[in-house]
Amino acid sequence: HNGGQKLNRMDPYARQVTNSVGNSVVYDPNAFDWQQDQFKAPPMNELVIYEMHIGSFFAEIAGKPGNFETALEKLTHLRRLGINAIQVMPIAEFAGDFSWGYNPAYIFAVESTYGGPDAFKQFVLAAHQNGFAVILDVVYNHFGPSDLDLWQFDGWSENDRGGIYFYNDERAVTPWGETRPDYDRDQVRSFILDNVSMWLEEYHLDGLRLDSTIYIRTVDGVEENDLPAGWSLMQAINEKARELSPACVTIGGAGFHSQWDANFVYPVRAAVTASDDAARSMDAVRDAVLFNYQQDAFRRVIYSESHDEVANGKSRVPQEIDPNDPTGWYAQKRSTLAAGLVFTAPGMPMLFQG
Repeated sequence: HNGGQKLNRMDPYARQVTNSVGNSVVYDPNAFDWQQDQFKAPPMNELVIYEMHIGSFFAEIAGKPGNFETALEKLTHLRRLGINAIQVMPIAEFAGDFSWGYNPAYIFAVESTYGGPDAFKQFVLAAHQNGFAVILDVVYNHFGPSDLDLWQFDGWSENDRGGIYFYNDERAVTPWGETRPDYDRDQVRSFILDNVSMWLEEYHLDGLRLDSTIYIRTVDGVEENDLPAGWSLMQAINEKARELSPACVTIGGAGFHSQWDANFVYPVRAAVTASDDAARSMDAVRDAVLFNYQQDAFRRVIYSESHDEVANGKSRVPQEIDPNDPTGWYAQKRSTLAAGLVFTAPGMPMLFQG
């Protein structure tokens, strides 16, 4: 209740919900049997990461997204492939059944369509039993923007913006909606840090990848327009992660163990997709191979494909090379060359699913 207003809200800390516009479920986070799971992830210089979107990785029924259970059916394939870390795209409860997950409505609840919290714990346990570390992609640069009970949570807001969980001025604005959390507010910082703790402690995760950290540490993605509270929040996230799990890997820009390296992916894709040798810069390829952050090769994750690189008007590398014949000799050979660079250049290699 707020004055004359009576508001119905789901619990922001709910570990489980019926759906993004449904009800919170009372859930015991300590009831799952981890079978004495004591998995130790490979050291960072040995990680080979596989980026996986649960909803599309293995969907058995047409028109219905995949889930944690169907993903587990392919662990033998992943063992044969040779990867040793699975990076799961965001699984916090989102609007609808089909999404990449970068629109989190409830950051503490595991997406109900994928099976909910126990199904994810079973996925992590099975991954560990098969020798895979599990890294989770989390989204703290914005929430929602839809199905968002946090919006004007207690009825208060300024400038018709989001209220107590969000900035209520121009700092609210992101490319995905005007829903940037208020990093200056202690309660909101605690909310996010508690979320970090939950994933590492309750789900036995081996790492976290923070989505688009430039929109946490800057107001508008421009380096000169710092958001100091965002910088300090990222420091606090890394401190919390290393305190709870010293072997945990954190991936994101600025102060993390490693970050996705745009200095690698763009020159390499340009080189293998160019149809004419005159348009191919071997100097750019050399620079991509040799680039590093702070003289440490493993501070960068290198790849020729990620979820960002296969959508938004772009395609898989073979399709980019030859849209008319992506299974043909040239498309296959040149995309394999890109993969060869990923696996032999200094850095932490990552494949995209498929």
